[in-house]
Amino acid sequence: MASSLQTQHETQSGVYTFSSRPRAVPNRPKYRQSAPLLNEEQSSYGNIMYDRRVVRGNTYAQPILPITSQPDPVEFLKQQEARKRALSRKRLKEQFGPKTPEPLEGRMNIDVQTEMYLEELSDHIEDVSVECQTDMFLDKPATPLFIPAKTGRDAATQIEEGELFDFDVEVQPVLQVLVGKTIEQALLEVLEEEELASLRNQQQVFREIRDAELVEVQRLEERERRLRVEKENRIKQQKAVLEEEKETADKIAARAFAQQYLSDLLPSVYSNLKDCGYFYDPVQRDIETGFLPWLMEEVTSTLEQRYVARTVLDMLIQDVTNQRLEAFQMKE
Repeated sequence: MASSLQTQHETQSGVYTFSSRPRAVPNRPKYRQSAPLLNEEQSSYGNIMYDRRVVRGNTYAQPILPITSQPDPVEFLKQQEARKRALSRKRLKEQFGPKTPEPLEGRMNIDVQTEMYLEELSDHIEDVSVECQTDMFLDKPATPLFIPAKTGRDAATQIEEGELFDFDVEVQPVLQVLVGKTIEQALLEVLEEEELASLRNQQQVFREIRDAELVEVQRLEERERRLRVEKENRIKQQKAVLEEEKETADKIAARAFAQQYLSDLLPSVYSNLKDCGYFYDPVQRDIETGFLPWLMEEVTSTLEQRYVARTVLDMLIQDVTNQRLEAFQMKE
């Protein structure tokens, strides 16, 4: 309910009186507007060409309406996300967009002309705020039930008791039919129960026979499996014996061939190794590898020492001879 601008006065006697100014009644609908559905747009359309409720195009490509009136949750979530993005963009635009700074304390912002030449604003219409008290919104009354208009002419007739039929006489066939049908239905149900019991007995007998056959089949399968495993083991053992016999025969043949081949090979190998120097006298080898190199090194070092001594002696003799020659020449 809209509130009105009321003035409250207190008289000298302490009684409060209320008064309101006269005002014009605004144009408003008689009933409340129904709340829009979740899958409908919140804003009203000014042009029916942009209203989604208006179908455009050919009738062969009409959109398929959903079976239930419940909105699609995926479409509803998409609309919510789009609505949130629009609100966030609006908030960012209002927050970071260019706007007039807030006025200082005790001042206020007013509209002024920013053109180069001042113009008189003559199209401004003076307006006065007027308010009034309004009644509460009334709910829309229920739609009355549709009753089609009556057509034709009314006619009536009077039927006395006993004119149409006698109940005691007419009810006998009906009772006979009802009792007969009831007995027949009961007999059918008894027969059906007996047949079901017979079927259960047959199923029980069949189940027992099947279980016995399954047990026998399992026993035969187990026997067949044991025989197959035993056969495979015997085949493996026989193969192993044959492989061992073959391997033994190969070893015997190889040993005989090796003995026959080595009977003439060993003397020739020993002779070749001896000729190549693999078989030698240890004393001779020790003399050749140890004593003779040492002796040669000692003889070489001794000869080098003698050569050095002779060279030094020759140099001393030459120096003495040169000195004496110089002294003799200086005396002369």
